[in-house]
Amino acid sequence: MEAGSLNIILNAIFVLFVLGAAFGIGLAVASRKLTVESDPRIDEVEGLLPGANCGGCGYPGCRGLAEAIVSGAAPVTACPVTKDYTPLAQVMGEESTETARKIAKVRCAGGHQEAQDRFIYLGVEDCGAAQNLSGGAKACTYGCLGLGTCAKACPFEAITMSANGLPVVNEEKCTGCGICVKTCPRQIITLWPVDKRVAVLCMNTEKGAAVRPVCKVGCIGCRICAKNCPSDAIPIENNLARIDPELCTNCEICVEKCPMKTIKGDKKQESAAG
Repeated sequence: MEAGSLNIILNAIFVLFVLGAAFGIGLAVASRKLTVESDPRIDEVEGLLPGANCGGCGYPGCRGLAEAIVSGAAPVTACPVTKDYTPLAQVMGEESTETARKIAKVRCAGGHQEAQDRFIYLGVEDCGAAQNLSGGAKACTYGCLGLGTCAKACPFEAITMSANGLPVVNEEKCTGCGICVKTCPRQIITLWPVDKRVAVLCMNTEKGAAVRPVCKVGCIGCRICAKNCPSDAIPIENNLARIDPELCTNCEICVEKCPMKTIKGDKKQESAAG
């Protein structure tokens, strides 16, 4: 190789080296100048969250919620899975906040034995798919479709399907994340205070004459429960009884008086699953 050609190659290598070094130094300086300092509380808050990344809080995982809490966009009680918010409140310099634990409550007691079907469904085992097919097979258009989509969606395996075709919530496993609430196409699952044992297990707002033919345990809006409630905790709205958990004392008088056995309490929970 001629000396001239060798010098050209060496010069090119030297220029590339200098340019690389210059770019490297420039990037290092820029990274220092442009770095956004991360609040150390984010890591601390994230460490106190359960790490389930279930999305029940509405944020993209526990990291996203931690950032929202530290920025003030979300309260320290935003995580439905967390049971004790005191450590989070301490990190944020707030007073300890106690909230009543909530769990998923299936607001339907009309399983295979109690509710009528309009046709035999042989499609995809998914409640959403069944709902899209002529509104589902169940004659009660408000009732549980019984295909277990909520159970499949639960990240904590807190929901199983009974032989009667109804979801059964394991109170010990349920964290109240709300994923099943969002998953149910008929919105029959709600988050309910765990210490309030009485609930109306029906969502049908039709009049009694329309409810009776499709379900043996549907609410007929007879108002017997409301008339007998000593704490006035049962309003009737759109032909449907509703329990006000703030007023309910768990006396279960309404459970005993309900002629359709639509209202269930602590001693009647198992019969709701069938």
